[in-house]
Amino acid sequence: MEVDLIIKAKWIIPVVPRGQVLNDHAIALKDKKILALGPADSICEQHQSDNIISLVNHALIPGLVNAHGHTPMALLRGAADDIPLKEWLEEKIWPLEGSLVDRQFVFDGATLAIAEMIRSGTTCFADMYFFPDEVARAAIAAHVRVQLASPVLDFPTVWAQDADEYILKATQLHDDYRDNELVSTAFGPHAPYTVSDAPLQKLGVLAEELDLPVHMHVHETAQEVKDAVASDGRRPIQRLHELGLLTPRLNCIHATQLNDDEMNLLAQHGAHVLHCPESNMKLASGFCPVAKLLDKGINVGLGTDGAASNNDLDMFTEMRSAALMAKAVSGDAGAVPAATALEMSTINGAKALGLDAEIGSLEVGKYGDISAINLDAFNSQPVNNPLSHLVYAVNSTQVSHVWCAGMPLLEDGNLLTLERDKIYQSALSWQSKVAAG
Repeated sequence: MEVDLIIKAKWIIPVVPRGQVLNDHAIALKDKKILALGPADSICEQHQSDNIISLVNHALIPGLVNAHGHTPMALLRGAADDIPLKEWLEEKIWPLEGSLVDRQFVFDGATLAIAEMIRSGTTCFADMYFFPDEVARAAIAAHVRVQLASPVLDFPTVWAQDADEYILKATQLHDDYRDNELVSTAFGPHAPYTVSDAPLQKLGVLAEELDLPVHMHVHETAQEVKDAVASDGRRPIQRLHELGLLTPRLNCIHATQLNDDEMNLLAQHGAHVLHCPESNMKLASGFCPVAKLLDKGINVGLGTDGAASNNDLDMFTEMRSAALMAKAVSGDAGAVPAATALEMSTINGAKALGLDAEIGSLEVGKYGDISAINLDAFNSQPVNNPLSHLVYAVNSTQVSHVWCAGMPLLEDGNLLTLERDKIYQSALSWQSKVAAG
């Protein structure tokens, strides 16, 4: 059978089934999707292609899924470091955004972030920011997947004036991209403390009607929970439960402040948690109890958050941080082993976004979203355990090739769908504007 592409690799780690490492295997792609996966000799005997790539020192994995971020904030990298979340937002980030954010800021920042993500093996990301259509434009130009969690707040910003306008724009965004192969949409109510009851109830109904996920920063800090209790006597998750928001559509971002009853509620209602370990550590927000969540059967995806609070969008360091943090927090060296960390950054993230039938693992019938990592480096030798190395040893500079729906985005470390020099010049231009405040 004639196919579009055959990729042969020393190791293929499909993620599903868990922990599997396939030696000297190959993947055949046709019409954007994985047609076959098997021993390299067998694949090449049964399929023909004018495009055969042999990666003799590489591991193939599913394209990484960055399940939470604010990509345009890449332009604010390093502008507000070493301060806690409340001060970070109110005294640094919001004033900078107020003076800088427009459509060009969003497009340029998203493009910079997407270049960084492709270079580090990410093929799908979820984004919550103003002018989400500009993020979509950047993603489509680069040919990566994005889920736009269109922001909703009670107060005016450059994007909308009140909750009703935010919601209207979110539903319009869904209509605009409902048939786009690369773009999906979600509702993005910012946090319980920035969105009141009526809009949240409306969003819950609309999410069911339109079959959309809901992304929300929830229990990010102890202060958030303390303030909520002081305001109306309820912890935020209890309030969301009473408003009908706790469903399999809800993605609870951060979730560093959870008690056992709240974890049981999340498990009972099938809600997801999107873990952002490095951002949480940097802002001293707390530690997500990942091991407990996984033990209760809660799906946990992984995200970098924005580059203004991380300060990179590297899912390899995020995997390592997630695994190491889980061991330290739980006191159990077996918590979040390498295979689980890789799942969190691939199939679990895809599941949280409602995309696990299409991406997140290397399985026949799924899109050819694939990343190749060259293990021929001092820091990953000897290759006693390639899966373990991906989490504990590899760095993102070892990503050599990336495909999204079978289309090459990165080849031998070179970007194919984006102009490197143009992105650098744009970043330099914005640097002076950020410095001016």
